[in-house]
Amino acid sequence: MKLPVVITVGEDGYFVAEIPVVPGCISQGRTKEEALVNIKEAAELCLESMEEEGWTLPMEYVLDQVEIGT
Repeated sequence: MKLPVVITVGEDGYFVAEIPVVPGCISQGRTKEEALVNIKEAAELCLESMEEEGWTLPMEYVLDQVEIGT
């Protein structure tokens, strides 16, 4: 299964990784690669917990962007 990951740089300089289709699934790492390894582990744990609680992932989702004025 492939899931979308959003990566940003936090105030402390660490890379923060989040999977938006899995509520609360967030991790971080010193490097982008470390953040990706950590978010994969976090996703596996989140999905295991979701399954135990009866939650399911959305079957479909759309990744898009919006433009806002600054």
